[in-house]
Parts: sequence; C-alpha cells; structure tokens
Amino acid sequence: MRKGITAAALVALLVAAGVVGAAKFGPGNGAASSHREAPLIAEDPSADLTDVYAFRSPDKPNTVTILANVLPGEDPAAGPMYYSFSPTARYELKIDTDGDVRPNVIYRFEFRQKTGPLFLGDTAQPFTVTRIQGGKSTVVARGTTPPNNIGPRSTPKYGSLVTKSILSFDGGRSKAFAGQRDDPFFADIGAIFDLVAIRKGTGNMGGGKDFFAGYGVHTYAVQIPIAALNAKNSTIGVWASVNRRKITTRGGQTRHSGAFVQVNRIGNPLVNEVIIPTGQKDLWNATQPWQESRFRKSYETPLLAAAINQLYKLGVPETGRDDLVAVLLTGVPKLNYTGKKLADVLRLNLSIPVTTSPKRLGVLAGDNQGWPNGRRLGDDVIDIAEQAVAGFLKGKKVPLGDGVNADDRKLSRSFPYVADPQSGFANTKGK
Repeated sequence: MRKGITAAALVALLVAAGVVGAAKFGPGNGAASSHREAPLIAEDPSADLTDVYAFRSPDKPNTVTILANVLPGEDPAAGPMYYSFSPTARYELKIDTDGDVRPNVIYRFEFRQKTGPLFLGDTAQPFTVTRIQGGKSTVVARGTTPPNNIGPRSTPKYGSLVTKSILSFDGGRSKAFAGQRDDPFFADIGAIFDLVAIRKGTGNMGGGKDFFAGYGVHTYAVQIPIAALNAKNSTIGVWASVNRRKITTRGGQTRHSGAFVQVNRIGNPLVNEVIIPTGQKDLWNATQPWQESRFRKSYETPLLAAAINQLYKLGVPETGRDDLVAVLLTGVPKLNYTGKKLADVLRLNLSIPVTTSPKRLGVLAGDNQGWPNGRRLGDDVIDIAEQAVAGFLKGKKVPLGDGVNADDRKLSRSFPYVADPQSGFANTKGK
C-alpha cells in the first residue's frame, strides 16, 4: 500500500470508482462486467444486464451473433421459485448500422409466465421476438424457452431441450433463442474487490479463482445474416437495454402502468462498473448511448487508474486518456471507428474474418476479431481492461490480470454458443 493514504481513504476512492460496491456482496451477488453494477438495478435482478456480446458466428461466418445476459448469479439449485425472465419487462438488442449511434434495427423479446406442475413450477416461458426497423414493428418469431436445468429427473437430455427451443425466421436465414445458460463471464471477483488485488506477470498467468463458475444467467440472442444489415463501412454498433413500465404499485396485487422507460443498458463491458462513478451509475443506466458526452470526463480521467497508482505505484497515466475515449466511445481508427460522436456501444467490424485460433486478449494480442472489436464469449475482458487502463495503447505495457483466463465450461459449437447451465441437482455451488 502506498505510504500516506489510509485503507479507509482507498476504499472511499474505490467505491467512487465503482471498483468496490457500497453494499455487501454475498454468494450469488458478485459484481463484474455489469453484474449488480448500480444501486437501483441491484434491486431488480431480472432486469439487470450482465454482458452483451457481438461476433461473427464461427460456424456460419456470413452471419453475426448478438446476445445479452440478465439475472446475475443464478444458482441452478435455487428452487422452487427458479429464475426466469420478467413478464413485465422488454428486453432489447439494438443495432446501429450507419454510425449515428441510433438504433436502425431493434430485436425486442417479451415473455410470459406459466404455472407448472407440482412444486417445481414450469420454467419454460412463452415469448415473442419483434423486429423494429424503418418505423415498423413485426413479430418475427414465437416460441418457448427451454426449462431451467433442474436435474436429470425433471429435465433429462437437457441439450436436446435447448436445440428444440431454437427458433428460425426470415425463411430460415435467421435464428433466435432465449433461456437459461451458464454465465460465460469469468473473473476472480473475490480478489478484485479486495482493494483491486491484481496480478503482474506473464500474459498467461493463472492462480485466480473464477467466482462465476457454476452460476447461470438468462440469455436472449439472435443470429442474422451480415448482408441483411447493409452496414456502413462494414461496422455496426451494438448495445442491449431493458425497459419497464414507469409506475409500479405494490400491494395485494402488483400493478404496472405508464410508458416504458429504460432501467438498464450495456455496450462495452465494465463501463458502468469501473468508469462511471457510483453517484452517476443510476443516471447512466437511464440515459441513451448517444448522450455519453456528459460522462466524457470519467473516461478521460478514470478513477481506476488513480486507484491502481495509489495501491501499486505503476505510474499509470491518470489524465488525458484519449486512448480510452477511442476504444470505448468512438472506435479505433482502421479497426472499428464509427465517427466523432461519443457513445458507449460495442463496435464490430464485420469485414474482419473469423479467427481460426482466437486469442483471449483480442486486439491487444494482435487478434483483431476480439474485444474491443466486438466481443466474443472467450475474450478475457478483465485482463484486457486492466492492461488498457494501465496504458497499453499509450505504450505502457504492463502484463496485469486476475489469474482467470477462461470460463469453467466449454462453449457450444453452434448457436447460441453459450454453454448449457449446470443442473440444480448437481448443486456444484454447495461443494
């Protein structure tokens, strides 16, 4: 610890930076990427977006896969009220195709809840997928999610249940899916929140403990032809949002009324988590990506950089971080630049071919198909972000990381690619 600053002062600094939460975190309540990242959304798990991903589909490279996850820290054994999508929320995937950071195409998922047999309940939810484009709304798919992976007696042959639930639309050229999956995000959250315990060493360092191992999320996803997007300069901007009715009245019967309002959003990973100060996190979730200029100072003078210097004396540049502005808000020239308009969206250059041997550090390792050019399920965004904040793009290359290099589950080889959730019967979190 740096001489002259107290532990209490450091905690205060880290809370302001969003690196340490102001609330206590217990099992199933970890925060990272965008898990429980803001005070209000932490009280609304079914609307809490954890991550969004956008990548050229590895087995169908003429398509792009876009998916978002909600409901952080799902313990598969947590019954009888198993986790589910909210029937009163709108879950959206938004795509900008012309660089103005306004959505040209929106895929909206809406769910219903059914009452199932016995005490297990029915976790299979009917849902619709609506495409909003050119001022028109069209229901493109209807289906039912697979049930949660409860156990071998309730949900035998779980993989086949998932396969049967994948929907096709646009004459079979596009696909949609929604349901419980393994959380593909990986990080040593316990160490990170203990005063930013980071590791310095080789790029393949290990020894970290993946907090998210065994936990699940709920995924909603689409796979669509690249040609159908007709993207300007072959680059799209992607983000996800969740909307709820403006007024909720609780009592003997809960009622929802008023217009739909945005309660959560996410583009790039870790933005609201470590860039936006705690006092502005709820405001950030309610604003739109094209309003990001009001938060520019937080990108140019990141509190995390100051915290790292206080703790580890690494000489990280603390001001004038135009490199972070480029990576997160405009795109990087000759990679995925979309213009001067500042916006936190996940930018993906669709002309870059699928990498046959993906590197977990993405662009930092010379693999231009990885984050911050889109985001694949295996991209190690914690290590990438730590090294970027340390000044990688300014020539200060410090091999930082959390010691966790991959998810504990193997990814699926086909859409939706996210691994099956572990079963409640296996109860891996109780071992």
